[in-house]
Amino acid sequence: MELDHVRIFDTTLRDGEQSPGATLNTDEKLEIARQLARLKVDVIEAGFPASSPGDLDAVQRIAREVRGPIICGLARCVRSDIDAAWEGIRGAERQRIHVFIATSDIHIEHKLRMTREQVLERTREMVSYARSLCEDVEFSPEDATRSEPAFLYEVLGVAIEAGATTLNIPDTVGYTTPTEFAELIRDIHEHTPGIEKAIISVHCHNDLGMATANSLAAVRAGARQIECTVNGLGERAGNAAVEEIAMALQTRRNYFGVTTRLETRELYPSSRMVSTYTGLSVQANKAIVGANAFAHEAGIHQDGILKHRQTYEIMDATMVGLSDNTLVLGKHSGRHAFGDKLVQMGYHLDQEQLNRAFARFKELADRKKIITDRDLEAIVSDEVFQPQDVYRLLQIQVSAGDKAIPTATVRLQGPDGEVVTDASHGTGPVDAVYKAINRIINVPNELIEFSVKAVTEGIDAVGEVTIRIEAEANGDETLPTNAQTGRRTYLFSGHGANTDIIVASGRAYMSALNKLIAVRGMPTARKK
Repeated sequence: MELDHVRIFDTTLRDGEQSPGATLNTDEKLEIARQLARLKVDVIEAGFPASSPGDLDAVQRIAREVRGPIICGLARCVRSDIDAAWEGIRGAERQRIHVFIATSDIHIEHKLRMTREQVLERTREMVSYARSLCEDVEFSPEDATRSEPAFLYEVLGVAIEAGATTLNIPDTVGYTTPTEFAELIRDIHEHTPGIEKAIISVHCHNDLGMATANSLAAVRAGARQIECTVNGLGERAGNAAVEEIAMALQTRRNYFGVTTRLETRELYPSSRMVSTYTGLSVQANKAIVGANAFAHEAGIHQDGILKHRQTYEIMDATMVGLSDNTLVLGKHSGRHAFGDKLVQMGYHLDQEQLNRAFARFKELADRKKIITDRDLEAIVSDEVFQPQDVYRLLQIQVSAGDKAIPTATVRLQGPDGEVVTDASHGTGPVDAVYKAINRIINVPNELIEFSVKAVTEGIDAVGEVTIRIEAEANGDETLPTNAQTGRRTYLFSGHGANTDIIVASGRAYMSALNKLIAVRGMPTARKK
């Protein structure tokens, strides 16, 4: 039988970026958008153009340079927001404006300070205005799952009459359950005037851990677009994860009776890219893309897998982009074999990126006899998926021990090409490295998270370090207030990988600092 098509609306670059510490610069957003196009999502929500000039610029670049998916910009039901969204997406091959307004009584009364009648009129006016600019308009009644149903149907009917072509039903605070949500979608189909003219979409948050389940229940009830993010990123506990949605619909196709256009072999490369750019690690037991997703330790499971894989695996790892290629790379491997292996793993590098990654590969191959796929992922993440260097780490040298004072010397190259060397001591070698870097780069910040893990087994394993730093926002009113300190702060993540964990730590810190400098500007002074 012919299956219905479910559209995949990816909001990694908008809602996903709202994860604390997941701030992306324009170049990083563009690279992720290109990867999403390779994943073949139907819609890319590229950002919220009215939120900042930087977001507008990023949306404009994505609209101009990424082909394939519809490029969407988010806007409140405010004329200036809609103008900014249109300015952002107008250069796209296919455009969509996504407008929203809250419809739950708690939001209408306490946030909007409006009446229901005013919400209806604003919806009619702003959806109509968006439609005058763009033929493809999506409308979202924010906090739909806590809205009074009769009023929700009325608002949706007004949006359709004003020109909305997609109606998105958000579970904004992750409040609903699969059974309730499916019933709501069916009721919307039954009671909303003009519903046959629009596609029903869903956008589920994961506060109670049910975002994916709620989204899939909605599909069974007739929804034909799912809004989701790579790795389930997003506000608070995040959103439905695109990799979980994709593989659930594919693995249980007969049950759901629908299909997507996704190229599932790009799921793992997408996950890795987003994790590295945002600095937010994927938990080992994360479905589909976690390190343990296709690992088996129990003896009974291992025995079953060896006899027949489907005894304990419902998916083939190669379906999500994990390689089963037996080509072994080592110190004698050439550039062609290296490049071919990366392509098979889903990495599409330009010549300059390939050259940098190959140089790191050769350096690692002198230390390790066999280079695994996980080692290659770490190399690409650390060498390619990094912010543009403002300051570049050239050298680290440390002295430490249980009876010694931990001391570090670092050498950095500044934006003017000048090389600066300085040293410091600390409570440990990593602390000493960070303090030495701080003596050169005068950017006050606080290290709030530090994590380290081995990429593979063995004493010669590559180590990956992920950190997060917090810094004063200098009056940027667009940022949220830290609930504990009452201050507006920047939060940036950094990533580094090396067989020497001290070097990896230094690279991670420089990654976070370069992001901070790119947003806040050059430090006022630095030690020479």
